[in-house]
Amino acid sequence: MAASAKDLRLHELKDSISQLNKRIDALLTALEAANAREAELRRERDTLKEQVDFLTKKLFGKSSEKRTLDIPEQLNLFNEAEQEQGPEPPAETIVVAEHTRKKKSSHADTFKGMKVNKVLIPLPDEEKVCPVCGTQMERIGEEYVRRELVFIPATCEINEYYTETYGCPSCKEGKGDTEAAVFAKSQAPDALICKSPASSSTVAWTMYQKYANGMPLYRQEKDWKQYGAAISRTTLANWIIYCAEHYFQPVYHYLHRLLLKRQFAMADETRIQVLNEPERRAETQSFMWLFRSGEDGLPVIILYGYTPTRSGDNAAEFLQGFQGYLEADGYQGYNKVPGIRRCSCWSHIRRYFIDAVPKGKQFDYSQPAVQGVQYCDRLFRLEDAINRQAGKDYEKRRQLRLEKEKPILEAFWSWLDSLQPVRNSRLDKAVTYIRNRRSTAETYLEDGRCSFTNNLSENSLRPFTVGRKNWLFSNSVDGAQASAMVYTMVEMAKAHDLNIYRYLEYVLQQRPNGDWSDEQLADLVPWSEKLQHLKNCM
Repeated sequence: MAASAKDLRLHELKDSISQLNKRIDALLTALEAANAREAELRRERDTLKEQVDFLTKKLFGKSSEKRTLDIPEQLNLFNEAEQEQGPEPPAETIVVAEHTRKKKSSHADTFKGMKVNKVLIPLPDEEKVCPVCGTQMERIGEEYVRRELVFIPATCEINEYYTETYGCPSCKEGKGDTEAAVFAKSQAPDALICKSPASSSTVAWTMYQKYANGMPLYRQEKDWKQYGAAISRTTLANWIIYCAEHYFQPVYHYLHRLLLKRQFAMADETRIQVLNEPERRAETQSFMWLFRSGEDGLPVIILYGYTPTRSGDNAAEFLQGFQGYLEADGYQGYNKVPGIRRCSCWSHIRRYFIDAVPKGKQFDYSQPAVQGVQYCDRLFRLEDAINRQAGKDYEKRRQLRLEKEKPILEAFWSWLDSLQPVRNSRLDKAVTYIRNRRSTAETYLEDGRCSFTNNLSENSLRPFTVGRKNWLFSNSVDGAQASAMVYTMVEMAKAHDLNIYRYLEYVLQQRPNGDWSDEQLADLVPWSEKLQHLKNCM
């Protein structure tokens, strides 16, 4: 009996140990699951904190992406290659001149081209008599005193056109060879807009104020009232739409045809709100596209285009027939454009790394995002040095890029492949973005005329985004399309250093239409010899 009791007790203890082991296993499993959940929550917390820091920086931080390259009194290891060997001439051949302050501009340079009125300050008659002997003094010279800038406010006037009629007095009295009276009547120029008081100057000024200075039409309406002309904003809008469709459109299409013949183009797009689009809500976002020529050394062409959506089919339709290199951001819609070689923008690549830098870690070189920024900065410095050395020699630029930048790119891709960022973090998004564009990020090495960044497109699109903050939206599709054409004319004039208002007025005075040939339209592009000859006059 004693042995049996011991055996039972032993079995009970074994069962207890087995149950305890199972419970321990269950607890260990639960602990591992809890640790995994805690790690996942910690990663999610870090990701959300990173997102909050990123959005806070976007909302309240400075918009400039410029960074201080070096920490004071600390060596920057990423500059070693440029210091040891770069596209600049060897150090021993450089002669450093004594530092001199930049020459201060004179009034003659500041006000070059402006009309100068000479104002002579007369001497009072009583002071023209010699106080010693009483003899009348004679004028012996004059002395320059100062120069003033005078503002002459704009004025509005009404021109009333009348035609003259002449008749032959001899024929009227029956003395001529014909029995009927003979008359001759002068021909009045066609109105800019039928049955409208609009002139080339008023419409050009309205366009200039809105599209160059960002002044919305409701403020222009008040401005015109100050001049004594009660013109509603609706009337101003109708003037812009009519003139853009009838007079700017032929020039716009001609510039479009010229752009399609180029081998290098750039593109970008941004949002625009159009209130009255067919079958769409007023809150729906439409898009304004920017297409421009690349850095090929030919005259700059800048074109805006409105579309209801951001579909890549819109870019494919606009660039139909274009064959060459297209520089753009990472938007995949541009892949729908046939017959192109895409070039990715290195400013966007750098921007992704900038956004992935943790808060307060800008100078922590152990951070992968900071290392990525340093790689990009190194390429940018090399690109600047190559551009200074090669100038307009595009073949030399291509060779220098292959020699100096290709090794940096190979090291960059090897470093990028070694990264294993936390999923859904800013760094993970940056790495994924860049890896997906690896092939197009090196396309610029194929030709020296390819652009390294898409900054030119962003700079050309910026006037539209700045103006949008003032006028906010377009009321109709016709208004959005007219805005695209007028912005094109304004930015073309600006790119070629023409007086914007005078250029708009000049084109409106010429009244181009769909019957004009390309030879006639060629005289209206900003780089034409005719307009360049009139450049200083405008």
